Amino acid sequence: MEKAIDNTISWLREKANEAHVDGLLVGVSGGIDSATVTHLIKRAFPENSLGVIMPCKSNPQDKKDAKAVIDSAGIDFIEVDLTETHQVLFNQVKKQFGENWDETRAKLGDGNLRARLRMSTLYTVASQKNYLVVGTDNADEWYTGYFTKFGDGGVDLVPLVNFTKGQVGQMAKELGVPESILNKKPSAGLWEGQTDENEMGTTYNMIDAYLEGKEIPEKDKKIIEEMHARTEHKRSLAAAPPKF
Repeated sequence: MEKAIDNTISWLREKANEAHVDGLLVGVSGGIDSATVTHLIKRAFPENSLGVIMPCKSNPQDKKDAKAVIDSAGIDFIEVDLTETHQVLFNQVKKQFGENWDETRAKLGDGNLRARLRMSTLYTVASQKNYLVVGTDNADEWYTGYFTKFGDGGVDLVPLVNFTKGQVGQMAKELGVPESILNKKPSAGLWEGQTDENEMGTTYNMIDAYLEGKEIPEKDKKIIEEMHARTEHKRSLAAAPPKF
């Protein structure tokens, strides 16, 4: 894992140099993936890295966890509270639908809007700093499409995309991520009580095993393969017709 960390840090520096930028930034949520990336970019660019905390109708504990990550990495940070911005925009859209507003669909739309506002915020900050935006998606999330298109999937670099969730946990421990973050239940923090595994219907351990070519129960295999097929569009550029 030490070699993987060193190689990833070298790759981050290489990509930043190729892009002619001054450094790297990441949105810090308080979860293990963003914590790992926070430590990686701090090591890659000790003087030119930034963590961005973006509360948006969030659980206060997530902000505390994000601060613990910031402190453990010793990285500079800023905070941009998006709660009011989200509320204004979401209510403006809701107003246009009137009685035709679908509350069931609205829940997902609400969560995705938060992720996309965070993406826009990160790029606005990045333009001021001349930094690249570094994503936090791991191999499990990338394969299953468990990320918001043009939200947390809208980034310049994805350093964890070849590491399973379990491997990210090992990397995080090696990097010095706080124990409280290592043991935290994975969640996008999009609504009260939301956890990744409840939403997916399978576990990261199962997805790890599947990606490693191991045998898993047919039920979990079916869920994983259906998620992969259904979300192919998230891993591709916008579809275009052939030249007529």
